[in-house]
Amino acid sequence: MIDFSLTPEQEEAVKAAHKEAAEFVRPLSRYYDEHEHEDPAELHKRRWERRRRAGMGMPGAGPAGPAAILVSEESSWGDVGLMMCSPGPGLGGAAIMASGTREQVAKFLKRYEEDPPKWGAMAMTEAGAGSDTSAIATTAVRDGDHWVLNGEKIFVTSAKRAMESGGLIVVWATVDKSAGRAGMKAFVVEAGTPGLKLEKVEDKMGLRASDTCTIVLEDCRIPYENILGDPEVRKIDPNDSAGFRRAMATFDSSRPGVAAQAVGIARAALDFVKESLEQEGIKVRYGLPRNKLTSIERDIMDMEANLKAARMLILRAVWLASQKQSNNMEASMAKAKAGQVVTKVTQKCVELMGPLGYSRKSLLEKFMRDGKINDIFEGTGQINTLIVARRILGFSSRQLK
Repeated sequence: MIDFSLTPEQEEAVKAAHKEAAEFVRPLSRYYDEHEHEDPAELHKRRWERRRRAGMGMPGAGPAGPAAILVSEESSWGDVGLMMCSPGPGLGGAAIMASGTREQVAKFLKRYEEDPPKWGAMAMTEAGAGSDTSAIATTAVRDGDHWVLNGEKIFVTSAKRAMESGGLIVVWATVDKSAGRAGMKAFVVEAGTPGLKLEKVEDKMGLRASDTCTIVLEDCRIPYENILGDPEVRKIDPNDSAGFRRAMATFDSSRPGVAAQAVGIARAALDFVKESLEQEGIKVRYGLPRNKLTSIERDIMDMEANLKAARMLILRAVWLASQKQSNNMEASMAKAKAGQVVTKVTQKCVELMGPLGYSRKSLLEKFMRDGKINDIFEGTGQINTLIVARRILGFSSRQLK
């Protein structure tokens, strides 16, 4: 039986997340949007100290349950960029959990329980390899007791903070280019490793508080044991290799969280519109037949219905993960729906508010900028829709492209 109910303690955690988002985070939104590369040290300290007092262990590691997802939604309602730059292993932790041995999980994630706070990152995207992971050109060559990595990775979330804080970056590289996806492997590159270089920090349209970087690996030597999973290349089916499945398992874990971020942003935009209308004496009249509603009332109800639909898909995906069941299709459903919803809702909210929605007097235009990326990163809406179609129809990636 599927159960999304929360314990009293979990309900309090969600309420506390909303309170922090409203009272502490939201007032910082505009400042860190305008000062993109400035570090919100006061927020990092606050969140780290709260986590340590609560004894919450490794932040961001392992599959999130419904309570954690709702906390993520509330934090994103406050400011998604500031939420994304919180201390923790991030996508790097998700990759280690998905691909590493029990010993590797303990070794590499232990640092995220210790002072001072640290960040983690995962590097997969390249200039010539976005959605098509089989095109990855970064190489890993064994040299005795080491691997030597060479290549360039772009759009790496939190890479700068990971490198400066003593964290780590999980780098996806190929050990055999001719093997296609079967040659894909994940490698843990620790901060300070010679040959790991921060090449560029992006100036972005949204999520400006979160650093997004280009990194370069030049003869970057890491210990042999820093490879996650089986080092052997098994060319049984190059389109369904162990390395590729582990990469996708990372996204199965992370996509519901990204979808929750999208719902939080969309809800923030819709809340602003409803509050603005109520200040003018306009309230949505629920319960009336649709033909008796105004155009604005219909728009708002449609947006609310889509938000609820996206949230239910997200909760379904994370519940399956928490029960250690496959959620590949459900994670992609949640991500595709939420990315579509946040794009349409934020744009509609800007439209409904007219010039005020487009101006910088409110955060509404920022919500629209922050929201769009949710339909692009962690697998584009088109890619996630394709994954869902393959699962429903029973087709392989070779059969349905």
